Amino acid sequence: MEVGAVAAMRYVKDGIRAARLVMEHTGHTLLVGERASAFAISMGLPGPANLSSSESMEKWTNWKNNCCQPNFWKNVIPADGCGPYQPGDRGNTCSKDNWVGVIELKSTHVERHNHDTISMAVIDKVGHIAVGTSTNGATFKIPGRVGDGPIAGSSSYADNEVGACGATGDGDIMMRFLPCYQVVESMRLGMEPQLAAKDAISRIARKYPNFVGAVFAINRRGEHAGACHGWTFQYSVRTPGMDDVEIFTVIP
Repeated sequence: MEVGAVAAMRYVKDGIRAARLVMEHTGHTLLVGERASAFAISMGLPGPANLSSSESMEKWTNWKNNCCQPNFWKNVIPADGCGPYQPGDRGNTCSKDNWVGVIELKSTHVERHNHDTISMAVIDKVGHIAVGTSTNGATFKIPGRVGDGPIAGSSSYADNEVGACGATGDGDIMMRFLPCYQVVESMRLGMEPQLAAKDAISRIARKYPNFVGAVFAINRRGEHAGACHGWTFQYSVRTPGMDDVEIFTVIP
């Protein structure tokens, strides 16, 4: 039950290393924002650094020129502009030529081509289990948004007595269910990894049938499985006797 996390951390590239520093050198669980960046730099991580790339800047510029669509705002005016926003019904501020056919994308922000979450679980020689998740966050998110990545039990969870879980997908939906905590606790009650993973995903799908996401589960014996909804999910496994990873494909 050792946990460290950072969220909304800018100007420092190594988010997962910063999270480990929180775990190893503080009595806290989660640091956020500007002070998380300052902490990471004070503990020796490189920064502050400009983490923008030419690709990300081009994507942002095109998004701004397209009336900031798609985005994560809802029930605001203007609904199809760049704000500033206030509560209300849809109001048009941009030419329809710019946004027709784009508004519909709001329910499909997350898919295999625009997602960058990495979750990894490791079991060492004496049975200790560690798991970590790192992500750049949702594309076109509202500033200040924190997703499931730094939330223990949501994007990842582990217990030496049971096993571990990692998750990826629509974090704003998935974090409401703590799916990785659910997976580990299901395995604690005797479920095999495959059933535990499917059960956690099905709990979300019953409430949000259009969500996109996946989890992997591994028990303390090294038995593993995955489950997904809304996309075909792949995860990889490597053991000491293997020369390279083996990729497993999970069908929704």
